[in-house]
Amino acid sequence: MSLSRTELSYASGVAELPLLGRTIGADLSRTIARFGEREALVDVPSGRRWTYEELGRAVDEVALGLLAKGVGKGDRVGIWSPNCAEWVLVQYATARIGAILVNVNPAYRVHELGYVLRQSGIQVLVSATHHKTSDYRRMIEQVRGESPALRDVVYIGDPTWGGLLAAGAAVPQARLAECEAGLTADDPVNIQYTSGTTGFPKGATLSHHNILNNGFWVGETVGYTADDRVCLPVPFYHCFGMVMGNLGATSHGACIVIPGLAFDAADTLRAVQDERCTSLYGVPTMFIAELNHPDFASYDLTSLRTGIMAGSPCPEEVMKRVVAEMHMAEVSICYGMTETSPVSTQTRRDDDLEHRTATVGRVLPHIEVKVLDPATGGTVPRGTPGELCTRGYSVMLGYWEEPERTAEVIDAGRWMHTGDLAVMNDDGYVRIVGRIKDMIIRGGENVYPREIEEFLYTHPKIADVQVVGVPDEKYGEEIAACVILRDPADPLTRDELARYCRSRLAHFKVPRYLDIVDAFPMTVSGKVRKIELRERLAREQGRVS
Repeated sequence: MSLSRTELSYASGVAELPLLGRTIGADLSRTIARFGEREALVDVPSGRRWTYEELGRAVDEVALGLLAKGVGKGDRVGIWSPNCAEWVLVQYATARIGAILVNVNPAYRVHELGYVLRQSGIQVLVSATHHKTSDYRRMIEQVRGESPALRDVVYIGDPTWGGLLAAGAAVPQARLAECEAGLTADDPVNIQYTSGTTGFPKGATLSHHNILNNGFWVGETVGYTADDRVCLPVPFYHCFGMVMGNLGATSHGACIVIPGLAFDAADTLRAVQDERCTSLYGVPTMFIAELNHPDFASYDLTSLRTGIMAGSPCPEEVMKRVVAEMHMAEVSICYGMTETSPVSTQTRRDDDLEHRTATVGRVLPHIEVKVLDPATGGTVPRGTPGELCTRGYSVMLGYWEEPERTAEVIDAGRWMHTGDLAVMNDDGYVRIVGRIKDMIIRGGENVYPREIEEFLYTHPKIADVQVVGVPDEKYGEEIAACVILRDPADPLTRDELARYCRSRLAHFKVPRYLDIVDAFPMTVSGKVRKIELRERLAREQGRVS
């Protein structure tokens, strides 16, 4: 029986299984006891493999090494690296000793790295030596003197990594049991930085309970068992990789397969084929790149049955091809945000094509969602747009050391306000129809204009700037900087602007378009009409440089 329009836009997820009440370390120990001989982790680029028993020993080695360096419960350990086996080891090692893992985006530049080191108070940083064109050692040295809490840096693949393991060998194994005995599932275990609308990123602080349960329920929803092999080309520094991927796998005894340091279509397809993966993750642009690879037809992908697509809406034609040509009949769409660990809604394995392309699924077990009127705060009838809010075990503890900013998004009832405009259909499935804030989603990366604007104000030629998103076929949205020059006789080119940005901002935050204007459209109250800028640029995209 269909619901009437008077039914409110509220849904809560029910399940026979209860939430997991244990820590991440305890959950890993449970999996090791059940599936010790099964393969747990494959790092394809290096050719290394671990069974669950071997993974447990490797995690303990890193955990003991961190203890030898004086890391204790509540201390912050940073990880700045592309995807690799060591990333996974550090993730579980910090959880075992009660340290808080701080994810640092591999694309960060000096400006962003320095802020995260200082704001979170990272004491030990585990880092790659380099990635792509980034010299991590040089950048770390540039900001080390401005990061008073940072006392040690360990480089992956460097003698300092061996030194970490050697130091741990002198620490009694019993110390780990002592550490775990002092932990609870509600302790913070992870800080992930999300770009802020008011300048610098905010550190979403997540507990064992938050992310272990979210990973578990995402895995349950796609039917993971110990027979699954999960290919993860998505970055570990996002919840997509470390929660939906790593924790989703290990909570079910499944195997994590790392196809490469960063996404490459051929590497991913080869890993799926060679490792007989049953599940593949990606944002839509990744799946598009795989499907359009010139050698796509030569890869044997018949082992696939499921996977997760998230980050931005999936075009219907892409979904059809993923199901038909990649054999992913049970592929799932997820929606969420870092602050909610991340997934709130997800499509189910037997959902039809329309639900997988026109909606972001329905609420996960043990979570509540509602759609409210932003003006009144009341829950709107189903079929009516409003702001999507979510509540439950998945809502973050708060932004690290920023209670005022936390209070801006989590209300007195513990509802997380997403800032997304949504419609809940009669059947409980949710459609995202827009954004209340000006957030730009570029290829699955959330970009907040204010952060870029504040940086661009430091350019000597720029008097004023507004950053907006414009539609883009490949990335969903691209970034445009609308600029008023200090001196119109002193021109600014897009290439010049890009060079200035690349030295300090992650590549996905660098504006693709530059539009020089004399003035911005304003409201009567003196606010810039960004919607007008967006609409004009969308029409005139060919004109901007």
